[in-house]
Amino acid sequence: MFTTSDFKKGLVIQLDGAPCLILDVTFQSPSARGANTMVKTRYRNLITSQVLDKTFRSGDKVDEADYGRNKGQFLYADGAKGVFMDLGTYEQFEVDEEAFEALAPFLLEGTEVVLGLFEGRLVNVELPMTVELVVTETAPVLKNATATAQTKEAILETGLKLQVPPYLATGEKIKVDTRDGRFISRA
Repeated sequence: MFTTSDFKKGLVIQLDGAPCLILDVTFQSPSARGANTMVKTRYRNLITSQVLDKTFRSGDKVDEADYGRNKGQFLYADGAKGVFMDLGTYEQFEVDEEAFEALAPFLLEGTEVVLGLFEGRLVNVELPMTVELVVTETAPVLKNATATAQTKEAILETGLKLQVPPYLATGEKIKVDTRDGRFISRA
């Protein structure tokens, strides 16, 4: 059991039978005498991916979720689904096409990820902050181009399309931010 004083960003609690990741916590002091401190939280339901707000009174108790973060690896794409393996137990998990669609542009076979398991079931896949991918198609290199002048579209080996500086050529390896899918630098 957790009390509201234990709440912090990144904590996983159980609300309404589902694991919920706390994204933000604010403590609001009462304005009236004898009133309880209010604890406002913003959390993500890890099963439905909904982001919700909830206010608790100081001292309220919530259940700890049976949630674990394990090192994992992307094995392969099976049609529109993805197959991941827990590196500790070698157990394999399949991610449905709806959830895998958002992950696929950043995954190559063997990419290490963090698997979020709730009651032995895969509910969340955390990508690394950056991945290195090869540019497979882009416009020719522009002579005397600077990094800040303009951008051009590139297609990467996973099919991801993004804007890159004009000095990049086909075949170069680049770093990509997995949070927003933008170019960071050459690898």
